[in-house]
Amino acid sequence: MQLDIVSLSKTGGREVNEDACDSVSLTAGMSCCILSDGLGGHYGGEVASKLAVQHVLDGFCETPECSAQAIKALLHIADDVIVQAQQQDEKLKHMRATAVVLTVDTNRHQAYWGHIGDSRLYCFRQGRIVKQTRDHSITQSMIDAGYLKAEELRTSPDRSKLYAALGNNEQFEVDILSTPFTTQDGDVFLLCSDGLWEYIEECEMEQMLSQSTSAQEWLRALEEQVLVRGHEGQDNYSAVIAWCRESDETTQPYRGR
Repeated sequence: MQLDIVSLSKTGGREVNEDACDSVSLTAGMSCCILSDGLGGHYGGEVASKLAVQHVLDGFCETPECSAQAIKALLHIADDVIVQAQQQDEKLKHMRATAVVLTVDTNRHQAYWGHIGDSRLYCFRQGRIVKQTRDHSITQSMIDAGYLKAEELRTSPDRSKLYAALGNNEQFEVDILSTPFTTQDGDVFLLCSDGLWEYIEECEMEQMLSQSTSAQEWLRALEEQVLVRGHEGQDNYSAVIAWCRESDETTQPYRGR
């Protein structure tokens, strides 16, 4: 199995891009993707997201492992680094960030993922969503409790209020897949910030995926939808796509796109 990875991160209508994302693939068939969103309104959000991405990937390269324990350790590393930066610079003391991490072992056909905040991971099989992370948000909790309908999530005024994020030790709550997800040729993973998924319904993601023949083609379609529905001052938007396909050539290790 081979993993094609593409990504984008755009400022949207904001002055600063507080999103960050990247990936690394190693010759042993191990890959790691991460996307992070610095929380809006907190000075240094762009610093927090970049620290999370850098240190998660550095940690993975130092100890490449596809497991629940490894993802938990990587997210702890990111949290520790952000907390240390807060303590060293008074201007950064309120910075926070979301994170979603995916690791894939193409030799063993296994994947693990974990997240904190409202940056999401979707897993598609045969063009349909079979796995989706649950936001650590007040709105999602209200939906779970039956106070709101699921279709109200994207329009709720509280949709960006989170109860867990990197950089807040008192609210460090991560969700990590506990058992390996067995990958198949044709499986597709999407990691995205709320600046993307807020503009695209899940059924539309599936429809656009069914009309795409590559990760890059689907990424372009997703971005076009965001731009059509976006407005002045729209949030940053970012995405990483990992597309599983049958190996057809030997690839060299790479980082990023």
